[in-house]
Amino acid sequence: MRIIENINNKIEDETVICLGSFDGIHRGHKALIEDVIKESKEKGLKSLVFTFSNHPASIISDRNEPKLLINNDQKIKMFQKLGIDYLIMIPFSIEFMKVAPEKFVKNILIDNLNVKKIVVGFNYRFGYKGKGTTRLLEELGIKYEFKVDIVSPVKYKGDVVSSTTIRKLISEGNVRRASKFLDRYFSLEGKVIHGKKRGRSMGFPTVNIQLSSNYILPKKGVYETETIYNSHKYKSLTSISINPTFECERDISVETYILNFNKEIYSENIEINFIKYIRDIIKFKSKDELIKQLKLDVNSISN
Repeated sequence: MRIIENINNKIEDETVICLGSFDGIHRGHKALIEDVIKESKEKGLKSLVFTFSNHPASIISDRNEPKLLINNDQKIKMFQKLGIDYLIMIPFSIEFMKVAPEKFVKNILIDNLNVKKIVVGFNYRFGYKGKGTTRLLEELGIKYEFKVDIVSPVKYKGDVVSSTTIRKLISEGNVRRASKFLDRYFSLEGKVIHGKKRGRSMGFPTVNIQLSSNYILPKKGVYETETIYNSHKYKSLTSISINPTFECERDISVETYILNFNKEIYSENIEINFIKYIRDIIKFKSKDELIKQLKLDVNSISN
């Protein structure tokens, strides 16, 4: 996969282009990408995704920037795994925001990216003040002789799959249902940092991570997770919490106990896949009560 960060670079290959922010690359986004790849193979064209390195809401002043479902590194890996030939990932800026819809299509998609077909979702909008609609895109397709495919909403058990819905599920702790919408586990990436080492003293050494991005976080609680380190997967328990048992704890922490793991991995990166919610965070009366509960938690996922 070739990554292009300058839209002024011209592509000689004829392309099928998928447009969108791809916030999460969920089931709905995959339907668009699969359409692009299928068409490119059938017509002998190259598949291309055009997206942004930041969320447009971070620039549009009247919108709140949403928390991330995945970061850019995760996006790139997923696009590559899906089989995309070209990835355009540029910053969404004030200058780009002011580009008129037809100018975007003519000057960028046609003149620079050599588009022959465009694939978008049913609610896609583009250009200055979002004036570009799917209907306008179809009209421009007739004018400039490219095809347009508008993909209908993708549903999972009757519910429309959307990034907004997935963020809501995660914030409620329903990571299991969120994973169905995503078609994979929701995950967090980060660097292992030094913690208070209280878990070690109780026989449950944990790793604390410094998140690599401004992720949406699951609600406070204990989760069954899967930790990926050096491409190996380990069963784990992850706590999202402000530690209630030790009064000095105030900041939200992401703390993971990895089963059958005894390596020192400070400053290294790990990824945590969230499988299911286990229980609320509890303020225990003593350290012994906490240890007893931790043993029950471990037994619940080790069988």
